[in-house]
Amino acid sequence: MTSGIRDIGWPTRVGVLLVLILAVAPPVIAYTEDPFILDLLTRLIVVAIAAVSLNLILGYGGLVSFGHAVYLGIGAYSMGIAVYYDVGNGWIHLGLALGLSALFALITGAISLRTRGVHFIMITMAFAQMLFFMFVSLEEYGGDDGLSIYNRSEFTNLLDLENTHVFYYVCLISLLLAMFLKHRIVNSRFGMVLQGTKGNEQRMTALGFPTYRYQLVAYVIAGTMCGYAGFLLGNFTYFISPDMMDWTRSGELIFAVVLGGSATIFGPLFGATVFVLFEPVVSFLAPYLTVFFSEKTAAAIAVYWPLYFGAILVLVVLFVRGGISGLLSNRRASDG
Repeated sequence: MTSGIRDIGWPTRVGVLLVLILAVAPPVIAYTEDPFILDLLTRLIVVAIAAVSLNLILGYGGLVSFGHAVYLGIGAYSMGIAVYYDVGNGWIHLGLALGLSALFALITGAISLRTRGVHFIMITMAFAQMLFFMFVSLEEYGGDDGLSIYNRSEFTNLLDLENTHVFYYVCLISLLLAMFLKHRIVNSRFGMVLQGTKGNEQRMTALGFPTYRYQLVAYVIAGTMCGYAGFLLGNFTYFISPDMMDWTRSGELIFAVVLGGSATIFGPLFGATVFVLFEPVVSFLAPYLTVFFSEKTAAAIAVYWPLYFGAILVLVVLFVRGGISGLLSNRRASDG
């Protein structure tokens, strides 16, 4: 028994512990009577789902998409526009979010995947920005100011998403299913071909594998999964805006994947946790820094938190191979 536990790597141990903490968080938070913490964790989970979807093509496929957040916007707007027209059926919202995300990924992926390297990065960002500016111009749905959503998706008596605890656990279960689906995909024959294409596409083509088709299918799966995260995000925020699909949001998802560790099971969750919690933790600690700094300096530390986050990311990329997951794996090696 002990030997079996020792065979489990530190990334898996920490990842399972983090999932358990997220699972027991709502009843514990209920005693604090502070809904902000639960909202923060819900946002963390939704970002983690989006990061898991990006990790499929970035970590295992080597496809650096700088427009992946566009699917968050598609999923959120699919739900929000339907509610705007008094269509409250959650199954319709979900079908629109998944279907439109898959369709956009299929069309843009079929074009983008004919390019490589920096050209692929730029064309994915270009497609995302095209949709971004399209929604900015749609004054009917709030334009640049966004659109408020007054009701969450309705699933009759099956789920009451208006209940914050129910919605939280729907998001958490969705994250676990997304991680499980990604794990099954990357360990299947399809996933092996995808990873082989990342390593040496010419060799995989010479072996007879239609690498373009494999990459396109992976691209569509990742976009659809991210669209589902957008569906959850729209329900969570009660608000949608073009900012959800801006290229900076795609950069944040890349940060989460790289920081946590690409091509790993729990890496996107680690990265999303650090990214989402970093700002509130710095803001919480800032008042206590007046012992060492002036109040003005302490306040500035809280305001310029992206500067410190960026510095941490640079250090991780330069000195920690594999991000947080790689750091934890190195600990396992030292323990051994």
